[in-house]
Amino acid sequence: MSTPNTHFGAEAIRNIMNNSRGKKIFFLGAGGIMMSSLALLTKRAGYEVGGSDRSKSALTEKLEAAGIEMFYTHAAENLGENCGAVIYTVAVSPDNPEYARAQNEGIPCISRADYLGYIMTEYKNRVGIAGMHGKSSCTSMCAEIFLSAAKKGSVSQPTIVSGATYASMGGAYYLGEQDNFIFEACEYMDSFLDFNPTVAVLLNAEMEHVDYFKSIEQIRDSFSRYASLVGQQGTVIYNIDDENTVISASKVNANKVSFGLSESADFRAVNVDLDLFPIEFDILYKSEFFAHIKMNAFGLHSVYNALAATAASVACGLSAEDIACGLADFKGAGRRMEYKGEINGALIYDDYGHHPTEVSATLAGAKKACRGRLICAFQPHTYSRTAALAEQFATAFGEADKVILTDIYAAREDNVYGISSEKLAKIIGDKAIYGGDLDGVARIIKKIAQKDDMVIVMGAGDIFKVFGKLGL
Repeated sequence: MSTPNTHFGAEAIRNIMNNSRGKKIFFLGAGGIMMSSLALLTKRAGYEVGGSDRSKSALTEKLEAAGIEMFYTHAAENLGENCGAVIYTVAVSPDNPEYARAQNEGIPCISRADYLGYIMTEYKNRVGIAGMHGKSSCTSMCAEIFLSAAKKGSVSQPTIVSGATYASMGGAYYLGEQDNFIFEACEYMDSFLDFNPTVAVLLNAEMEHVDYFKSIEQIRDSFSRYASLVGQQGTVIYNIDDENTVISASKVNANKVSFGLSESADFRAVNVDLDLFPIEFDILYKSEFFAHIKMNAFGLHSVYNALAATAASVACGLSAEDIACGLADFKGAGRRMEYKGEINGALIYDDYGHHPTEVSATLAGAKKACRGRLICAFQPHTYSRTAALAEQFATAFGEADKVILTDIYAAREDNVYGISSEKLAKIIGDKAIYGGDLDGVARIIKKIAQKDDMVIVMGAGDIFKVFGKLGL
């Protein structure tokens, strides 16, 4: 069972934080990418910070190195005797002992989204990247554009909070000055409705998070409400080729900027060549040449992300030269087609894709660069998503020559849906192999991978642990 978002708002949270000076701010699930970033930002703001998570990781070690006390069990006593507030994610169960103690003792509990919304209010330009797919990649593209421009003195150093690590940031966040705040806006359980963007980017929208969203109409309404947060003086940037973002943006009274391949797009990609690596394309603005882009990325979805990042950067005053230089330096976000090494002469990549649309787009882009067979080792994420989208998963692996399926990653769920990876393998067809646990998947990869193959290890759960079993 998930715990709902709070909706205190920035002013109420500011009062809580002011009253918490000299007290501990405790982060539940502090080892997550976004939570660890917020914990570090809070530590740098001068607060005493503690946290808990289920196990040690590179992120929790980074927190400890910054002087944050970490616990690797969930226990009421972890809060200590001087806790001023608890920050939690909606994935936390209400019976979590730390959360329960805070509730019983009247210690303020603030959801991650609400807290992030408070933090960003101190910044002039607040760019929120929303969408069912591509948020982290687009946020990382914006990060590279702004960081590259800052080196040249075009803008001040940005502050960035992402859902993925990025090499130029040295992690998932970057603490800069207070002009530009770039952040990933998560839609799950309407978390992004607690944010305060001045520029709202709508990458795409479709059925996803089916344990919360029950219809596409509900999703459209949520994205529209998010975009409306910019106010009449703000800017909404939307994908003109995506019906759902067009509908969402149409309901908003704000400045609107479109992007896409359509001739009517404000920012439009033409002369797209996906057969090259790096990929290349030209951007037109209002039908006039704006910039030539050469970027280390795969697939048409990367072109859309780059167009959105371009529009957002222009809204904050950056030039075409700044944008082209930044995208040329783009390195790819962590776990987004991240190269890991070789096995038997096959190139091995790590990718976070877990929705059929993401799977299909990533494999289509990878196929262009693959010299041998394209092999996808996939971990389905949550029973509800796998069951609801099974038919889409059946066709999502069309570009793959082989598909290796792990057991479904349960995350926050029990299997009340009658779905399994064995059943999904049968739906996909003869190219699919059920590999069982991660050890089984690693054994299959070692056995079948050969020279010139490309193997993409894909999923949002713990499938990344396969790399350790492969010796990478």
